[in-house]
Amino acid sequence: MSQSPASTGSAKGHRRVAVAACLASTFEWYDYFIFGIAAALVFGDVFFPAASPVAGVLAAFATFAVGFLVRPVGAALAGHVGDKYGRKPALVLALATMGVATIGIGLLPSYASIGILAPILLVVLRLLQGIAVGAQWGGAMLLATEYAPPGKRGLYGSFVQMGVIIGVVSANFSFIVMQKATGASLSTWGWRLPFLAGVLVLILAWFIHRKIEETPEFRSSQGSRDRGSERSPVRQVLRNDRATVLLAGGSFAVHLATFYILITGTLDYATRELGMARSSVLVVTMIVAGAQLVTIPLAAKISDRVGRLRVYTIGVVGLLVWAVPMFLLIDTATVAGLATAQLVGATFLSCIYGPQAALFAELFDAKVRYTGASLGYQVASVFGGGLAPFIMVLLLESTGTSLSVSAYIMALAVVALLSIVALARRARSAAATPPPAPIPVGAQV
Repeated sequence: MSQSPASTGSAKGHRRVAVAACLASTFEWYDYFIFGIAAALVFGDVFFPAASPVAGVLAAFATFAVGFLVRPVGAALAGHVGDKYGRKPALVLALATMGVATIGIGLLPSYASIGILAPILLVVLRLLQGIAVGAQWGGAMLLATEYAPPGKRGLYGSFVQMGVIIGVVSANFSFIVMQKATGASLSTWGWRLPFLAGVLVLILAWFIHRKIEETPEFRSSQGSRDRGSERSPVRQVLRNDRATVLLAGGSFAVHLATFYILITGTLDYATRELGMARSSVLVVTMIVAGAQLVTIPLAAKISDRVGRLRVYTIGVVGLLVWAVPMFLLIDTATVAGLATAQLVGATFLSCIYGPQAALFAELFDAKVRYTGASLGYQVASVFGGGLAPFIMVLLLESTGTSLSVSAYIMALAVVALLSIVALARRARSAAATPPPAPIPVGAQV
């Protein structure tokens, strides 16, 4: 096999792959997040105009949520390709699918133009986005971690996680620009322009296909595969690692729920219920997300030294304690209160998200790592991700208090702590009898 610079093991090659993985995550999640912002701001009027304001937002958030329901499907499909044929082809297919779906949303006629067909097509395209992002994370994460130099797997994995935050900042910035540039036209045609940037994902897919080689660990694992291991990585994971997948998902759901509550649910709550200016909320969200570009790699680097689960646990306990003060500050309806609530919450999120890529990679053997890590992430996304803004609106409408949302976060934090305890016990047991996997899980606890 001819080797590109990225596959030679040089520092330059490592950086090149890390940048490619970060960009893959950035473009993919930018496309994914602009849907959430549009759902909070304009989709209720554009695609569900017959509904009341609350019902329209619920319908838009329900459409946002369906993308999460199929993310495990994307994880399973890409896991099969990624563990059997290579990380790179699975990642390229995921990026291409996301680009096509996002451009399609940007070109989709409104309800006023084609009636009920408009929201139906919106749901179909959102499903494609969900499959694509469910497939993408594992590929980008393994591209970074399996190329990482010794002792830096956490740091390199965090480049993929930072791509998510850059995607959030870029998505919010694009809508701020569109709102300033188009004014009242944002809800008619201005919202479409950020979606048409999906063409960048297609360009990146071509670049990775042409310029990046397969990861060294995948190539190494090829020689040790038996026939049974090559039939179905998904079946192997569900048979041998089902408990690990569920525990990984249980440990991560609180992060995803809090994250989407802060960047999407709070956008609707602060503007519609608290009367805050839309532009102010978007700016706060963008600044807080930008701060995570510092805290995420810092948490990941610390996890390379002291262990993944230690840093991860600090984040979960922090969310458990901060859930009530966070919403008390948001309810002040001031920029300072909102910024403080989100900044502290985002710092605890970084403690989870920084080491998460490396942690999930280290939970599974290289032969099924794409499938296992992706399913663990996407199981969490179903129960703690896309449904979170929807559940938030329902809780606010039914209880009349934001403390009900705090209780929701706290319940997920308890589930996460129980999952972490179980993962730590399994890691200690694995350390007593080292597995044949190239990455010993127990070494990071």
